[in-house]
Amino acid sequence: MLLFKKTDDPLELERLWSERFVKRAERMPGLRRVAVSRVVGGPEPGDDLHLIHEFYFDDMAALQEAMGSPEGQEAGRALMSFAAGAVKVYFAEHLEEPRGG
Repeated sequence: MLLFKKTDDPLELERLWSERFVKRAERMPGLRRVAVSRVVGGPEPGDDLHLIHEFYFDDMAALQEAMGSPEGQEAGRALMSFAAGAVKVYFAEHLEEPRGG
């Protein structure tokens, strides 16, 4: 999961993210699903989070393989070329349970 902080020029961040990173990252082997969220607010004022980009893999081994692949390495270099100071990378296990009827 990538968490992008707000920058002085969020449209430029999104342009670079889209042009340099997304097409490379989405070619990583084993990638099952992607979710992107633009943060619009929260209960606490002054939050500095702008964008969340989540990548879903079958398990941690599949994630590690993807990150070590040529595609993953290329995506990582692309990300750091424009967002090194604006992005944090996290690994998380995901649980999803349907609700309702």
